[in-house]
Amino acid sequence: MTAASAAPGRPLQLVALGDSLTAGYNLPERQAFPAVLEAALRERGRAVTVSNAGVSGDTATGGLARLDWSVPDGTDGVILELGANDMLRGTEPEITRRALEAIISRLKARNIPVLLAGMYASRNLGPDYVKQFDAIYPDLAATYGLVFYPFFLDGVAGEARMTLPDGLHPSAEGVRRIVDRILPSVETFLTRLAR
Repeated sequence: MTAASAAPGRPLQLVALGDSLTAGYNLPERQAFPAVLEAALRERGRAVTVSNAGVSGDTATGGLARLDWSVPDGTDGVILELGANDMLRGTEPEITRRALEAIISRLKARNIPVLLAGMYASRNLGPDYVKQFDAIYPDLAATYGLVFYPFFLDGVAGEARMTLPDGLHPSAEGVRRIVDRILPSVETFLTRLAR
């Protein structure tokens, strides 16, 4: 079932498919990205549920391996947030690209639209790696005509009060900032789903 054929009055079913940034590493479930996003959308009168399909430590390849059971039938749209762990491990960018493209292609074959949340490589990985990795997300968004949010950690990365003591994962305040910033893109996505 797609959003266009969803039963009248049924909330749109979104799945946030990601890693620890989606899962809410070391946060209560209600402070994780999917729950905070769902609450923000409902405050704006949007009948939406956002399922948490985040798995800490997951790579893009790991997300591909669990795609079918992480995104059940009846899903109207997917927010795809993967690749940060690939980058932290120095995975060859082409491997990450192929996995993300396979996820997008398989969801497209199921008529499930995707909002792609991008990631930037750490600048200490060198200019060649950074150039290749950073290009993955805008390239895929352009190729597949996706709603695109360029950097999932915009306003959070490098901000001590927005992250947990590890300096990597968003704090509860950091998650709220992510939601505030991604919300216009999500609302554009929902408008597209409703067509």
